[in-house]
Formats: sequence, C-alpha cells, structure tokens
Amino acid sequence: MKDNAVKITSSIAVFILGMAFVAKFGGPALLKMYVEAGIGNCRQIPILCMSPEGAIITSRQIDREYLTELIPYNFPKMSISVPRGFKVVQEEIKRDYYKRRGRPYSDAAVYVIHEAPDFFIELYPQLRKKGIGNNYEFIRRTMYARIKNISGLTDLFFMIMKGVFTPDLGDQRSVKMAQFRIKDKRGFINYNLGEKENYFDCNIITDRGDFFKVYIKDEGCRLNLGRVLAIISTAEKI
Repeated sequence: MKDNAVKITSSIAVFILGMAFVAKFGGPALLKMYVEAGIGNCRQIPILCMSPEGAIITSRQIDREYLTELIPYNFPKMSISVPRGFKVVQEEIKRDYYKRRGRPYSDAAVYVIHEAPDFFIELYPQLRKKGIGNNYEFIRRTMYARIKNISGLTDLFFMIMKGVFTPDLGDQRSVKMAQFRIKDKRGFINYNLGEKENYFDCNIITDRGDFFKVYIKDEGCRLNLGRVLAIISTAEKI
C-alpha cells in the first residue's frame, strides 16, 4: 500500500500545490482554467465533462446463462471468471496501469485489481474531514467529478483522480457512464460499444467495502453489457 501511495501521490503533488495557490488567490474560474491547461478540456477528454446517467443497472440485466461459459481464474488477492479467448492480468493501482509501457497488451484482455476496504481513505486520510469515509464514496465522487462543477480543492482533487483512474476507452465522445447494483456489489461502469472494439471500465465496491476494478478490452465486440455484468458479478476477494 505504501508503494502504491508513493506512485500516486508523487505524480500529482506538484500539480496539487499549484492548484492550491490558484484556489487561494484565483477562485473557481481560474481553477477550471488551470485544470484545462494541466489535464485537458471537454473537447480533448470528453469524460471530464460526463457523469453517470440513466437508471441504475440491476441484476435483472445479467446474462445468467453466460455465467456457465466462463472460466475461473485465481490470483493472490482475488478470483474472477472470464470468457475464453481473453488474457487475464492482475494489476496494482498506479497511474499508468492501463497504458502501454514497454510491454504489449492484448486487445482481448481483462485487467483486474483488488484493494481492501478503506484503501483510498487510508491513502488520503484528509478526505475524512470532507465527509468521505469509504471506498464507495471515493469512487462516487471521482465518477461524478466534472470540470464545470469545480469550486474548490476537493472538487479539483477528484477531477484529477478521474483523469488518473480512467483507462483507454476508445473514442470518448461515444462513452456511456452508468451506475449498477448486482448481488452484494455496486459501483460504476464506463463503457464504449464500437464497431470493432468494445471497452468496459468497471469500478466495483462490495457491501463489505472491498474495491475491485475490472477493465476489459474486447476486440471483435464479443461482449455486451449483460455479459460484462455477469463477469464482474464473479469477482471475489481471496
């Protein structure tokens, strides 16, 4: 956990200090300009101006028959079942875990992460003073962060986190963001259904507080939302 904290914290410390200065002496309008200059704007990174919309996806939308086709995988921290033909990799939280950095990543792959309850709050204990006391609230604030809603440093922090935690989703202009609730899990899915590839970024929190992230690159568009819900429903802590 300490190593993860260093990787994340060191990568944004200078930026946060700069924004603290801007927040103190410039106000919300200047903060937004600072973010757009340092991270990007809505045209460059559309998801920075998106938030979950529509009805909450529920267990009724799971393709239950598809569960019988999945293959179980066990890792040191977690287990999950995925379809044949997908490479499965357990990762750790770090800024560029989803990007190509010296090793080829398959276009038909599932990348998985597990972190213990209160992981993010232990990483950033100052958030407790802002009423954020668990993994779910951390992820919820991250997913709902939007440039136009920035009014102070806390909003700014979650705007940065949204940029850090969002993997490659293809053409973000067609990305959808949704909430879900299945079995003992709830969270947020960011997905893009394309003609040649699908992308699914699933941020999952169990009722016990465990955090899972499941990122799927689906070459050939073999998956749909119901099948992805079936896959993430099998994620369990070991």
